[in-house]
Amino acid sequence: MNLTDTTDEARAGAGLARSDDLAAALLTPEARRDPYPFYARMRREDPVHRSTRGIWYLTRYADVEAALSDLRLSNDRDRMTRAYSALGGDLKAFSRLTDRLGRVMSNTDPPDHARLRRLANRAFTARRVEALRDGIQRIVDRLIDEAVAAGPAMDLIEAVASPLPLSVVCELFGIPPEDLPQVKTWFHRFGRLSEDIDKSEAAIEQYEEYLARLVRRRRADPGDDLISALVATQAQDDRLTDSELLSTCFVLITAGDETTTHLVGNGMLALLRHPDQLARLREDPMLIRTAVDELARYDTPTQAIVRVAAEDVEIGGRTLREGELAYLFLAATNRDPERFEDPDRLDLTRPGNRHLSFGNGPHFCLGGPLAKLQAEVAVGTLVRRLPHLRLADGAVLDWRPNPLQRRLTALPLTY
Repeated sequence: MNLTDTTDEARAGAGLARSDDLAAALLTPEARRDPYPFYARMRREDPVHRSTRGIWYLTRYADVEAALSDLRLSNDRDRMTRAYSALGGDLKAFSRLTDRLGRVMSNTDPPDHARLRRLANRAFTARRVEALRDGIQRIVDRLIDEAVAAGPAMDLIEAVASPLPLSVVCELFGIPPEDLPQVKTWFHRFGRLSEDIDKSEAAIEQYEEYLARLVRRRRADPGDDLISALVATQAQDDRLTDSELLSTCFVLITAGDETTTHLVGNGMLALLRHPDQLARLREDPMLIRTAVDELARYDTPTQAIVRVAAEDVEIGGRTLREGELAYLFLAATNRDPERFEDPDRLDLTRPGNRHLSFGNGPHFCLGGPLAKLQAEVAVGTLVRRLPHLRLADGAVLDWRPNPLQRRLTALPLTY
């Protein structure tokens, strides 16, 4: 689902140099290949930029960091829907999805958000995430074994980066391995929401029914999985309702999929394009934790997130009016020279790397630690097990046409 500012799409091909609207330039083929020069110009010329449609684009670290913690910039589902409706967009897919999901952490403001987040935190603990390390290692090894057995080349996205997070999250939630093919089918249909609303909504309905059955089983026979832990929170005074429990399961399972895929794919490409840093990681595998943070900063998986002004807000000397949308470009902040020294350089030992790749403030990504753990294991294992890994000769790289998410369509490699 791509709810972006597309008014100037027809003239976007003219490129940055001929565009009088910096926001329109982000829709060009050049920006899809490499958006960072565009972000640099926006930071330099108009860091709090108002597009021709009245949508704000924030690209400076200090502004975005403050905005992420400012409760006047809302993530509320109803406010967001009204803001997009005011732009005249077709929101049938968006509205039907949010109506079905109900109110969850990702589309609520305090106090509802604080209550839902607190309950999810009790279940989704650091201990529970770290306990998955051995299981993630087994999954990564199996995926690499299968890829190597198939021949001397692979598409890393298809072979490892895409199947890894879904396999991990199924283990985390106690979804039986035999159900994984069906879950994958549902996820594939979710991704085509804007193309076929009816099929996507039918898949969501079937998936919800499946989750409801799992919840009933865990109530009757709890295990050491996240659904059982969420069910246990229903004994609390501020407990999850049945609807909130299902919606929270849905969002936690689906949200972890995209971020991990992007991080592994973008990260491996960055290493292959910087052989000095790749060699450094091979020489010192203990660098992997700081390496993953640097890879997340260097080519940020979630390029931007959206907020709507609940009241007039002043940012960077400009006033965002109530009801106006603001796109907070996390990827642009991660290359801000005011915050990072030599920001366009990949440095796996970069000190004080306080990137904003997983957000900040009350909506900091709950699944961020799990995404980083998966990337640590996947990237570390690929570097260790496949010492001759390189881009395939003649490989043509392309990214999905979504300025909010940066994901390779494929990453052809040989080893």
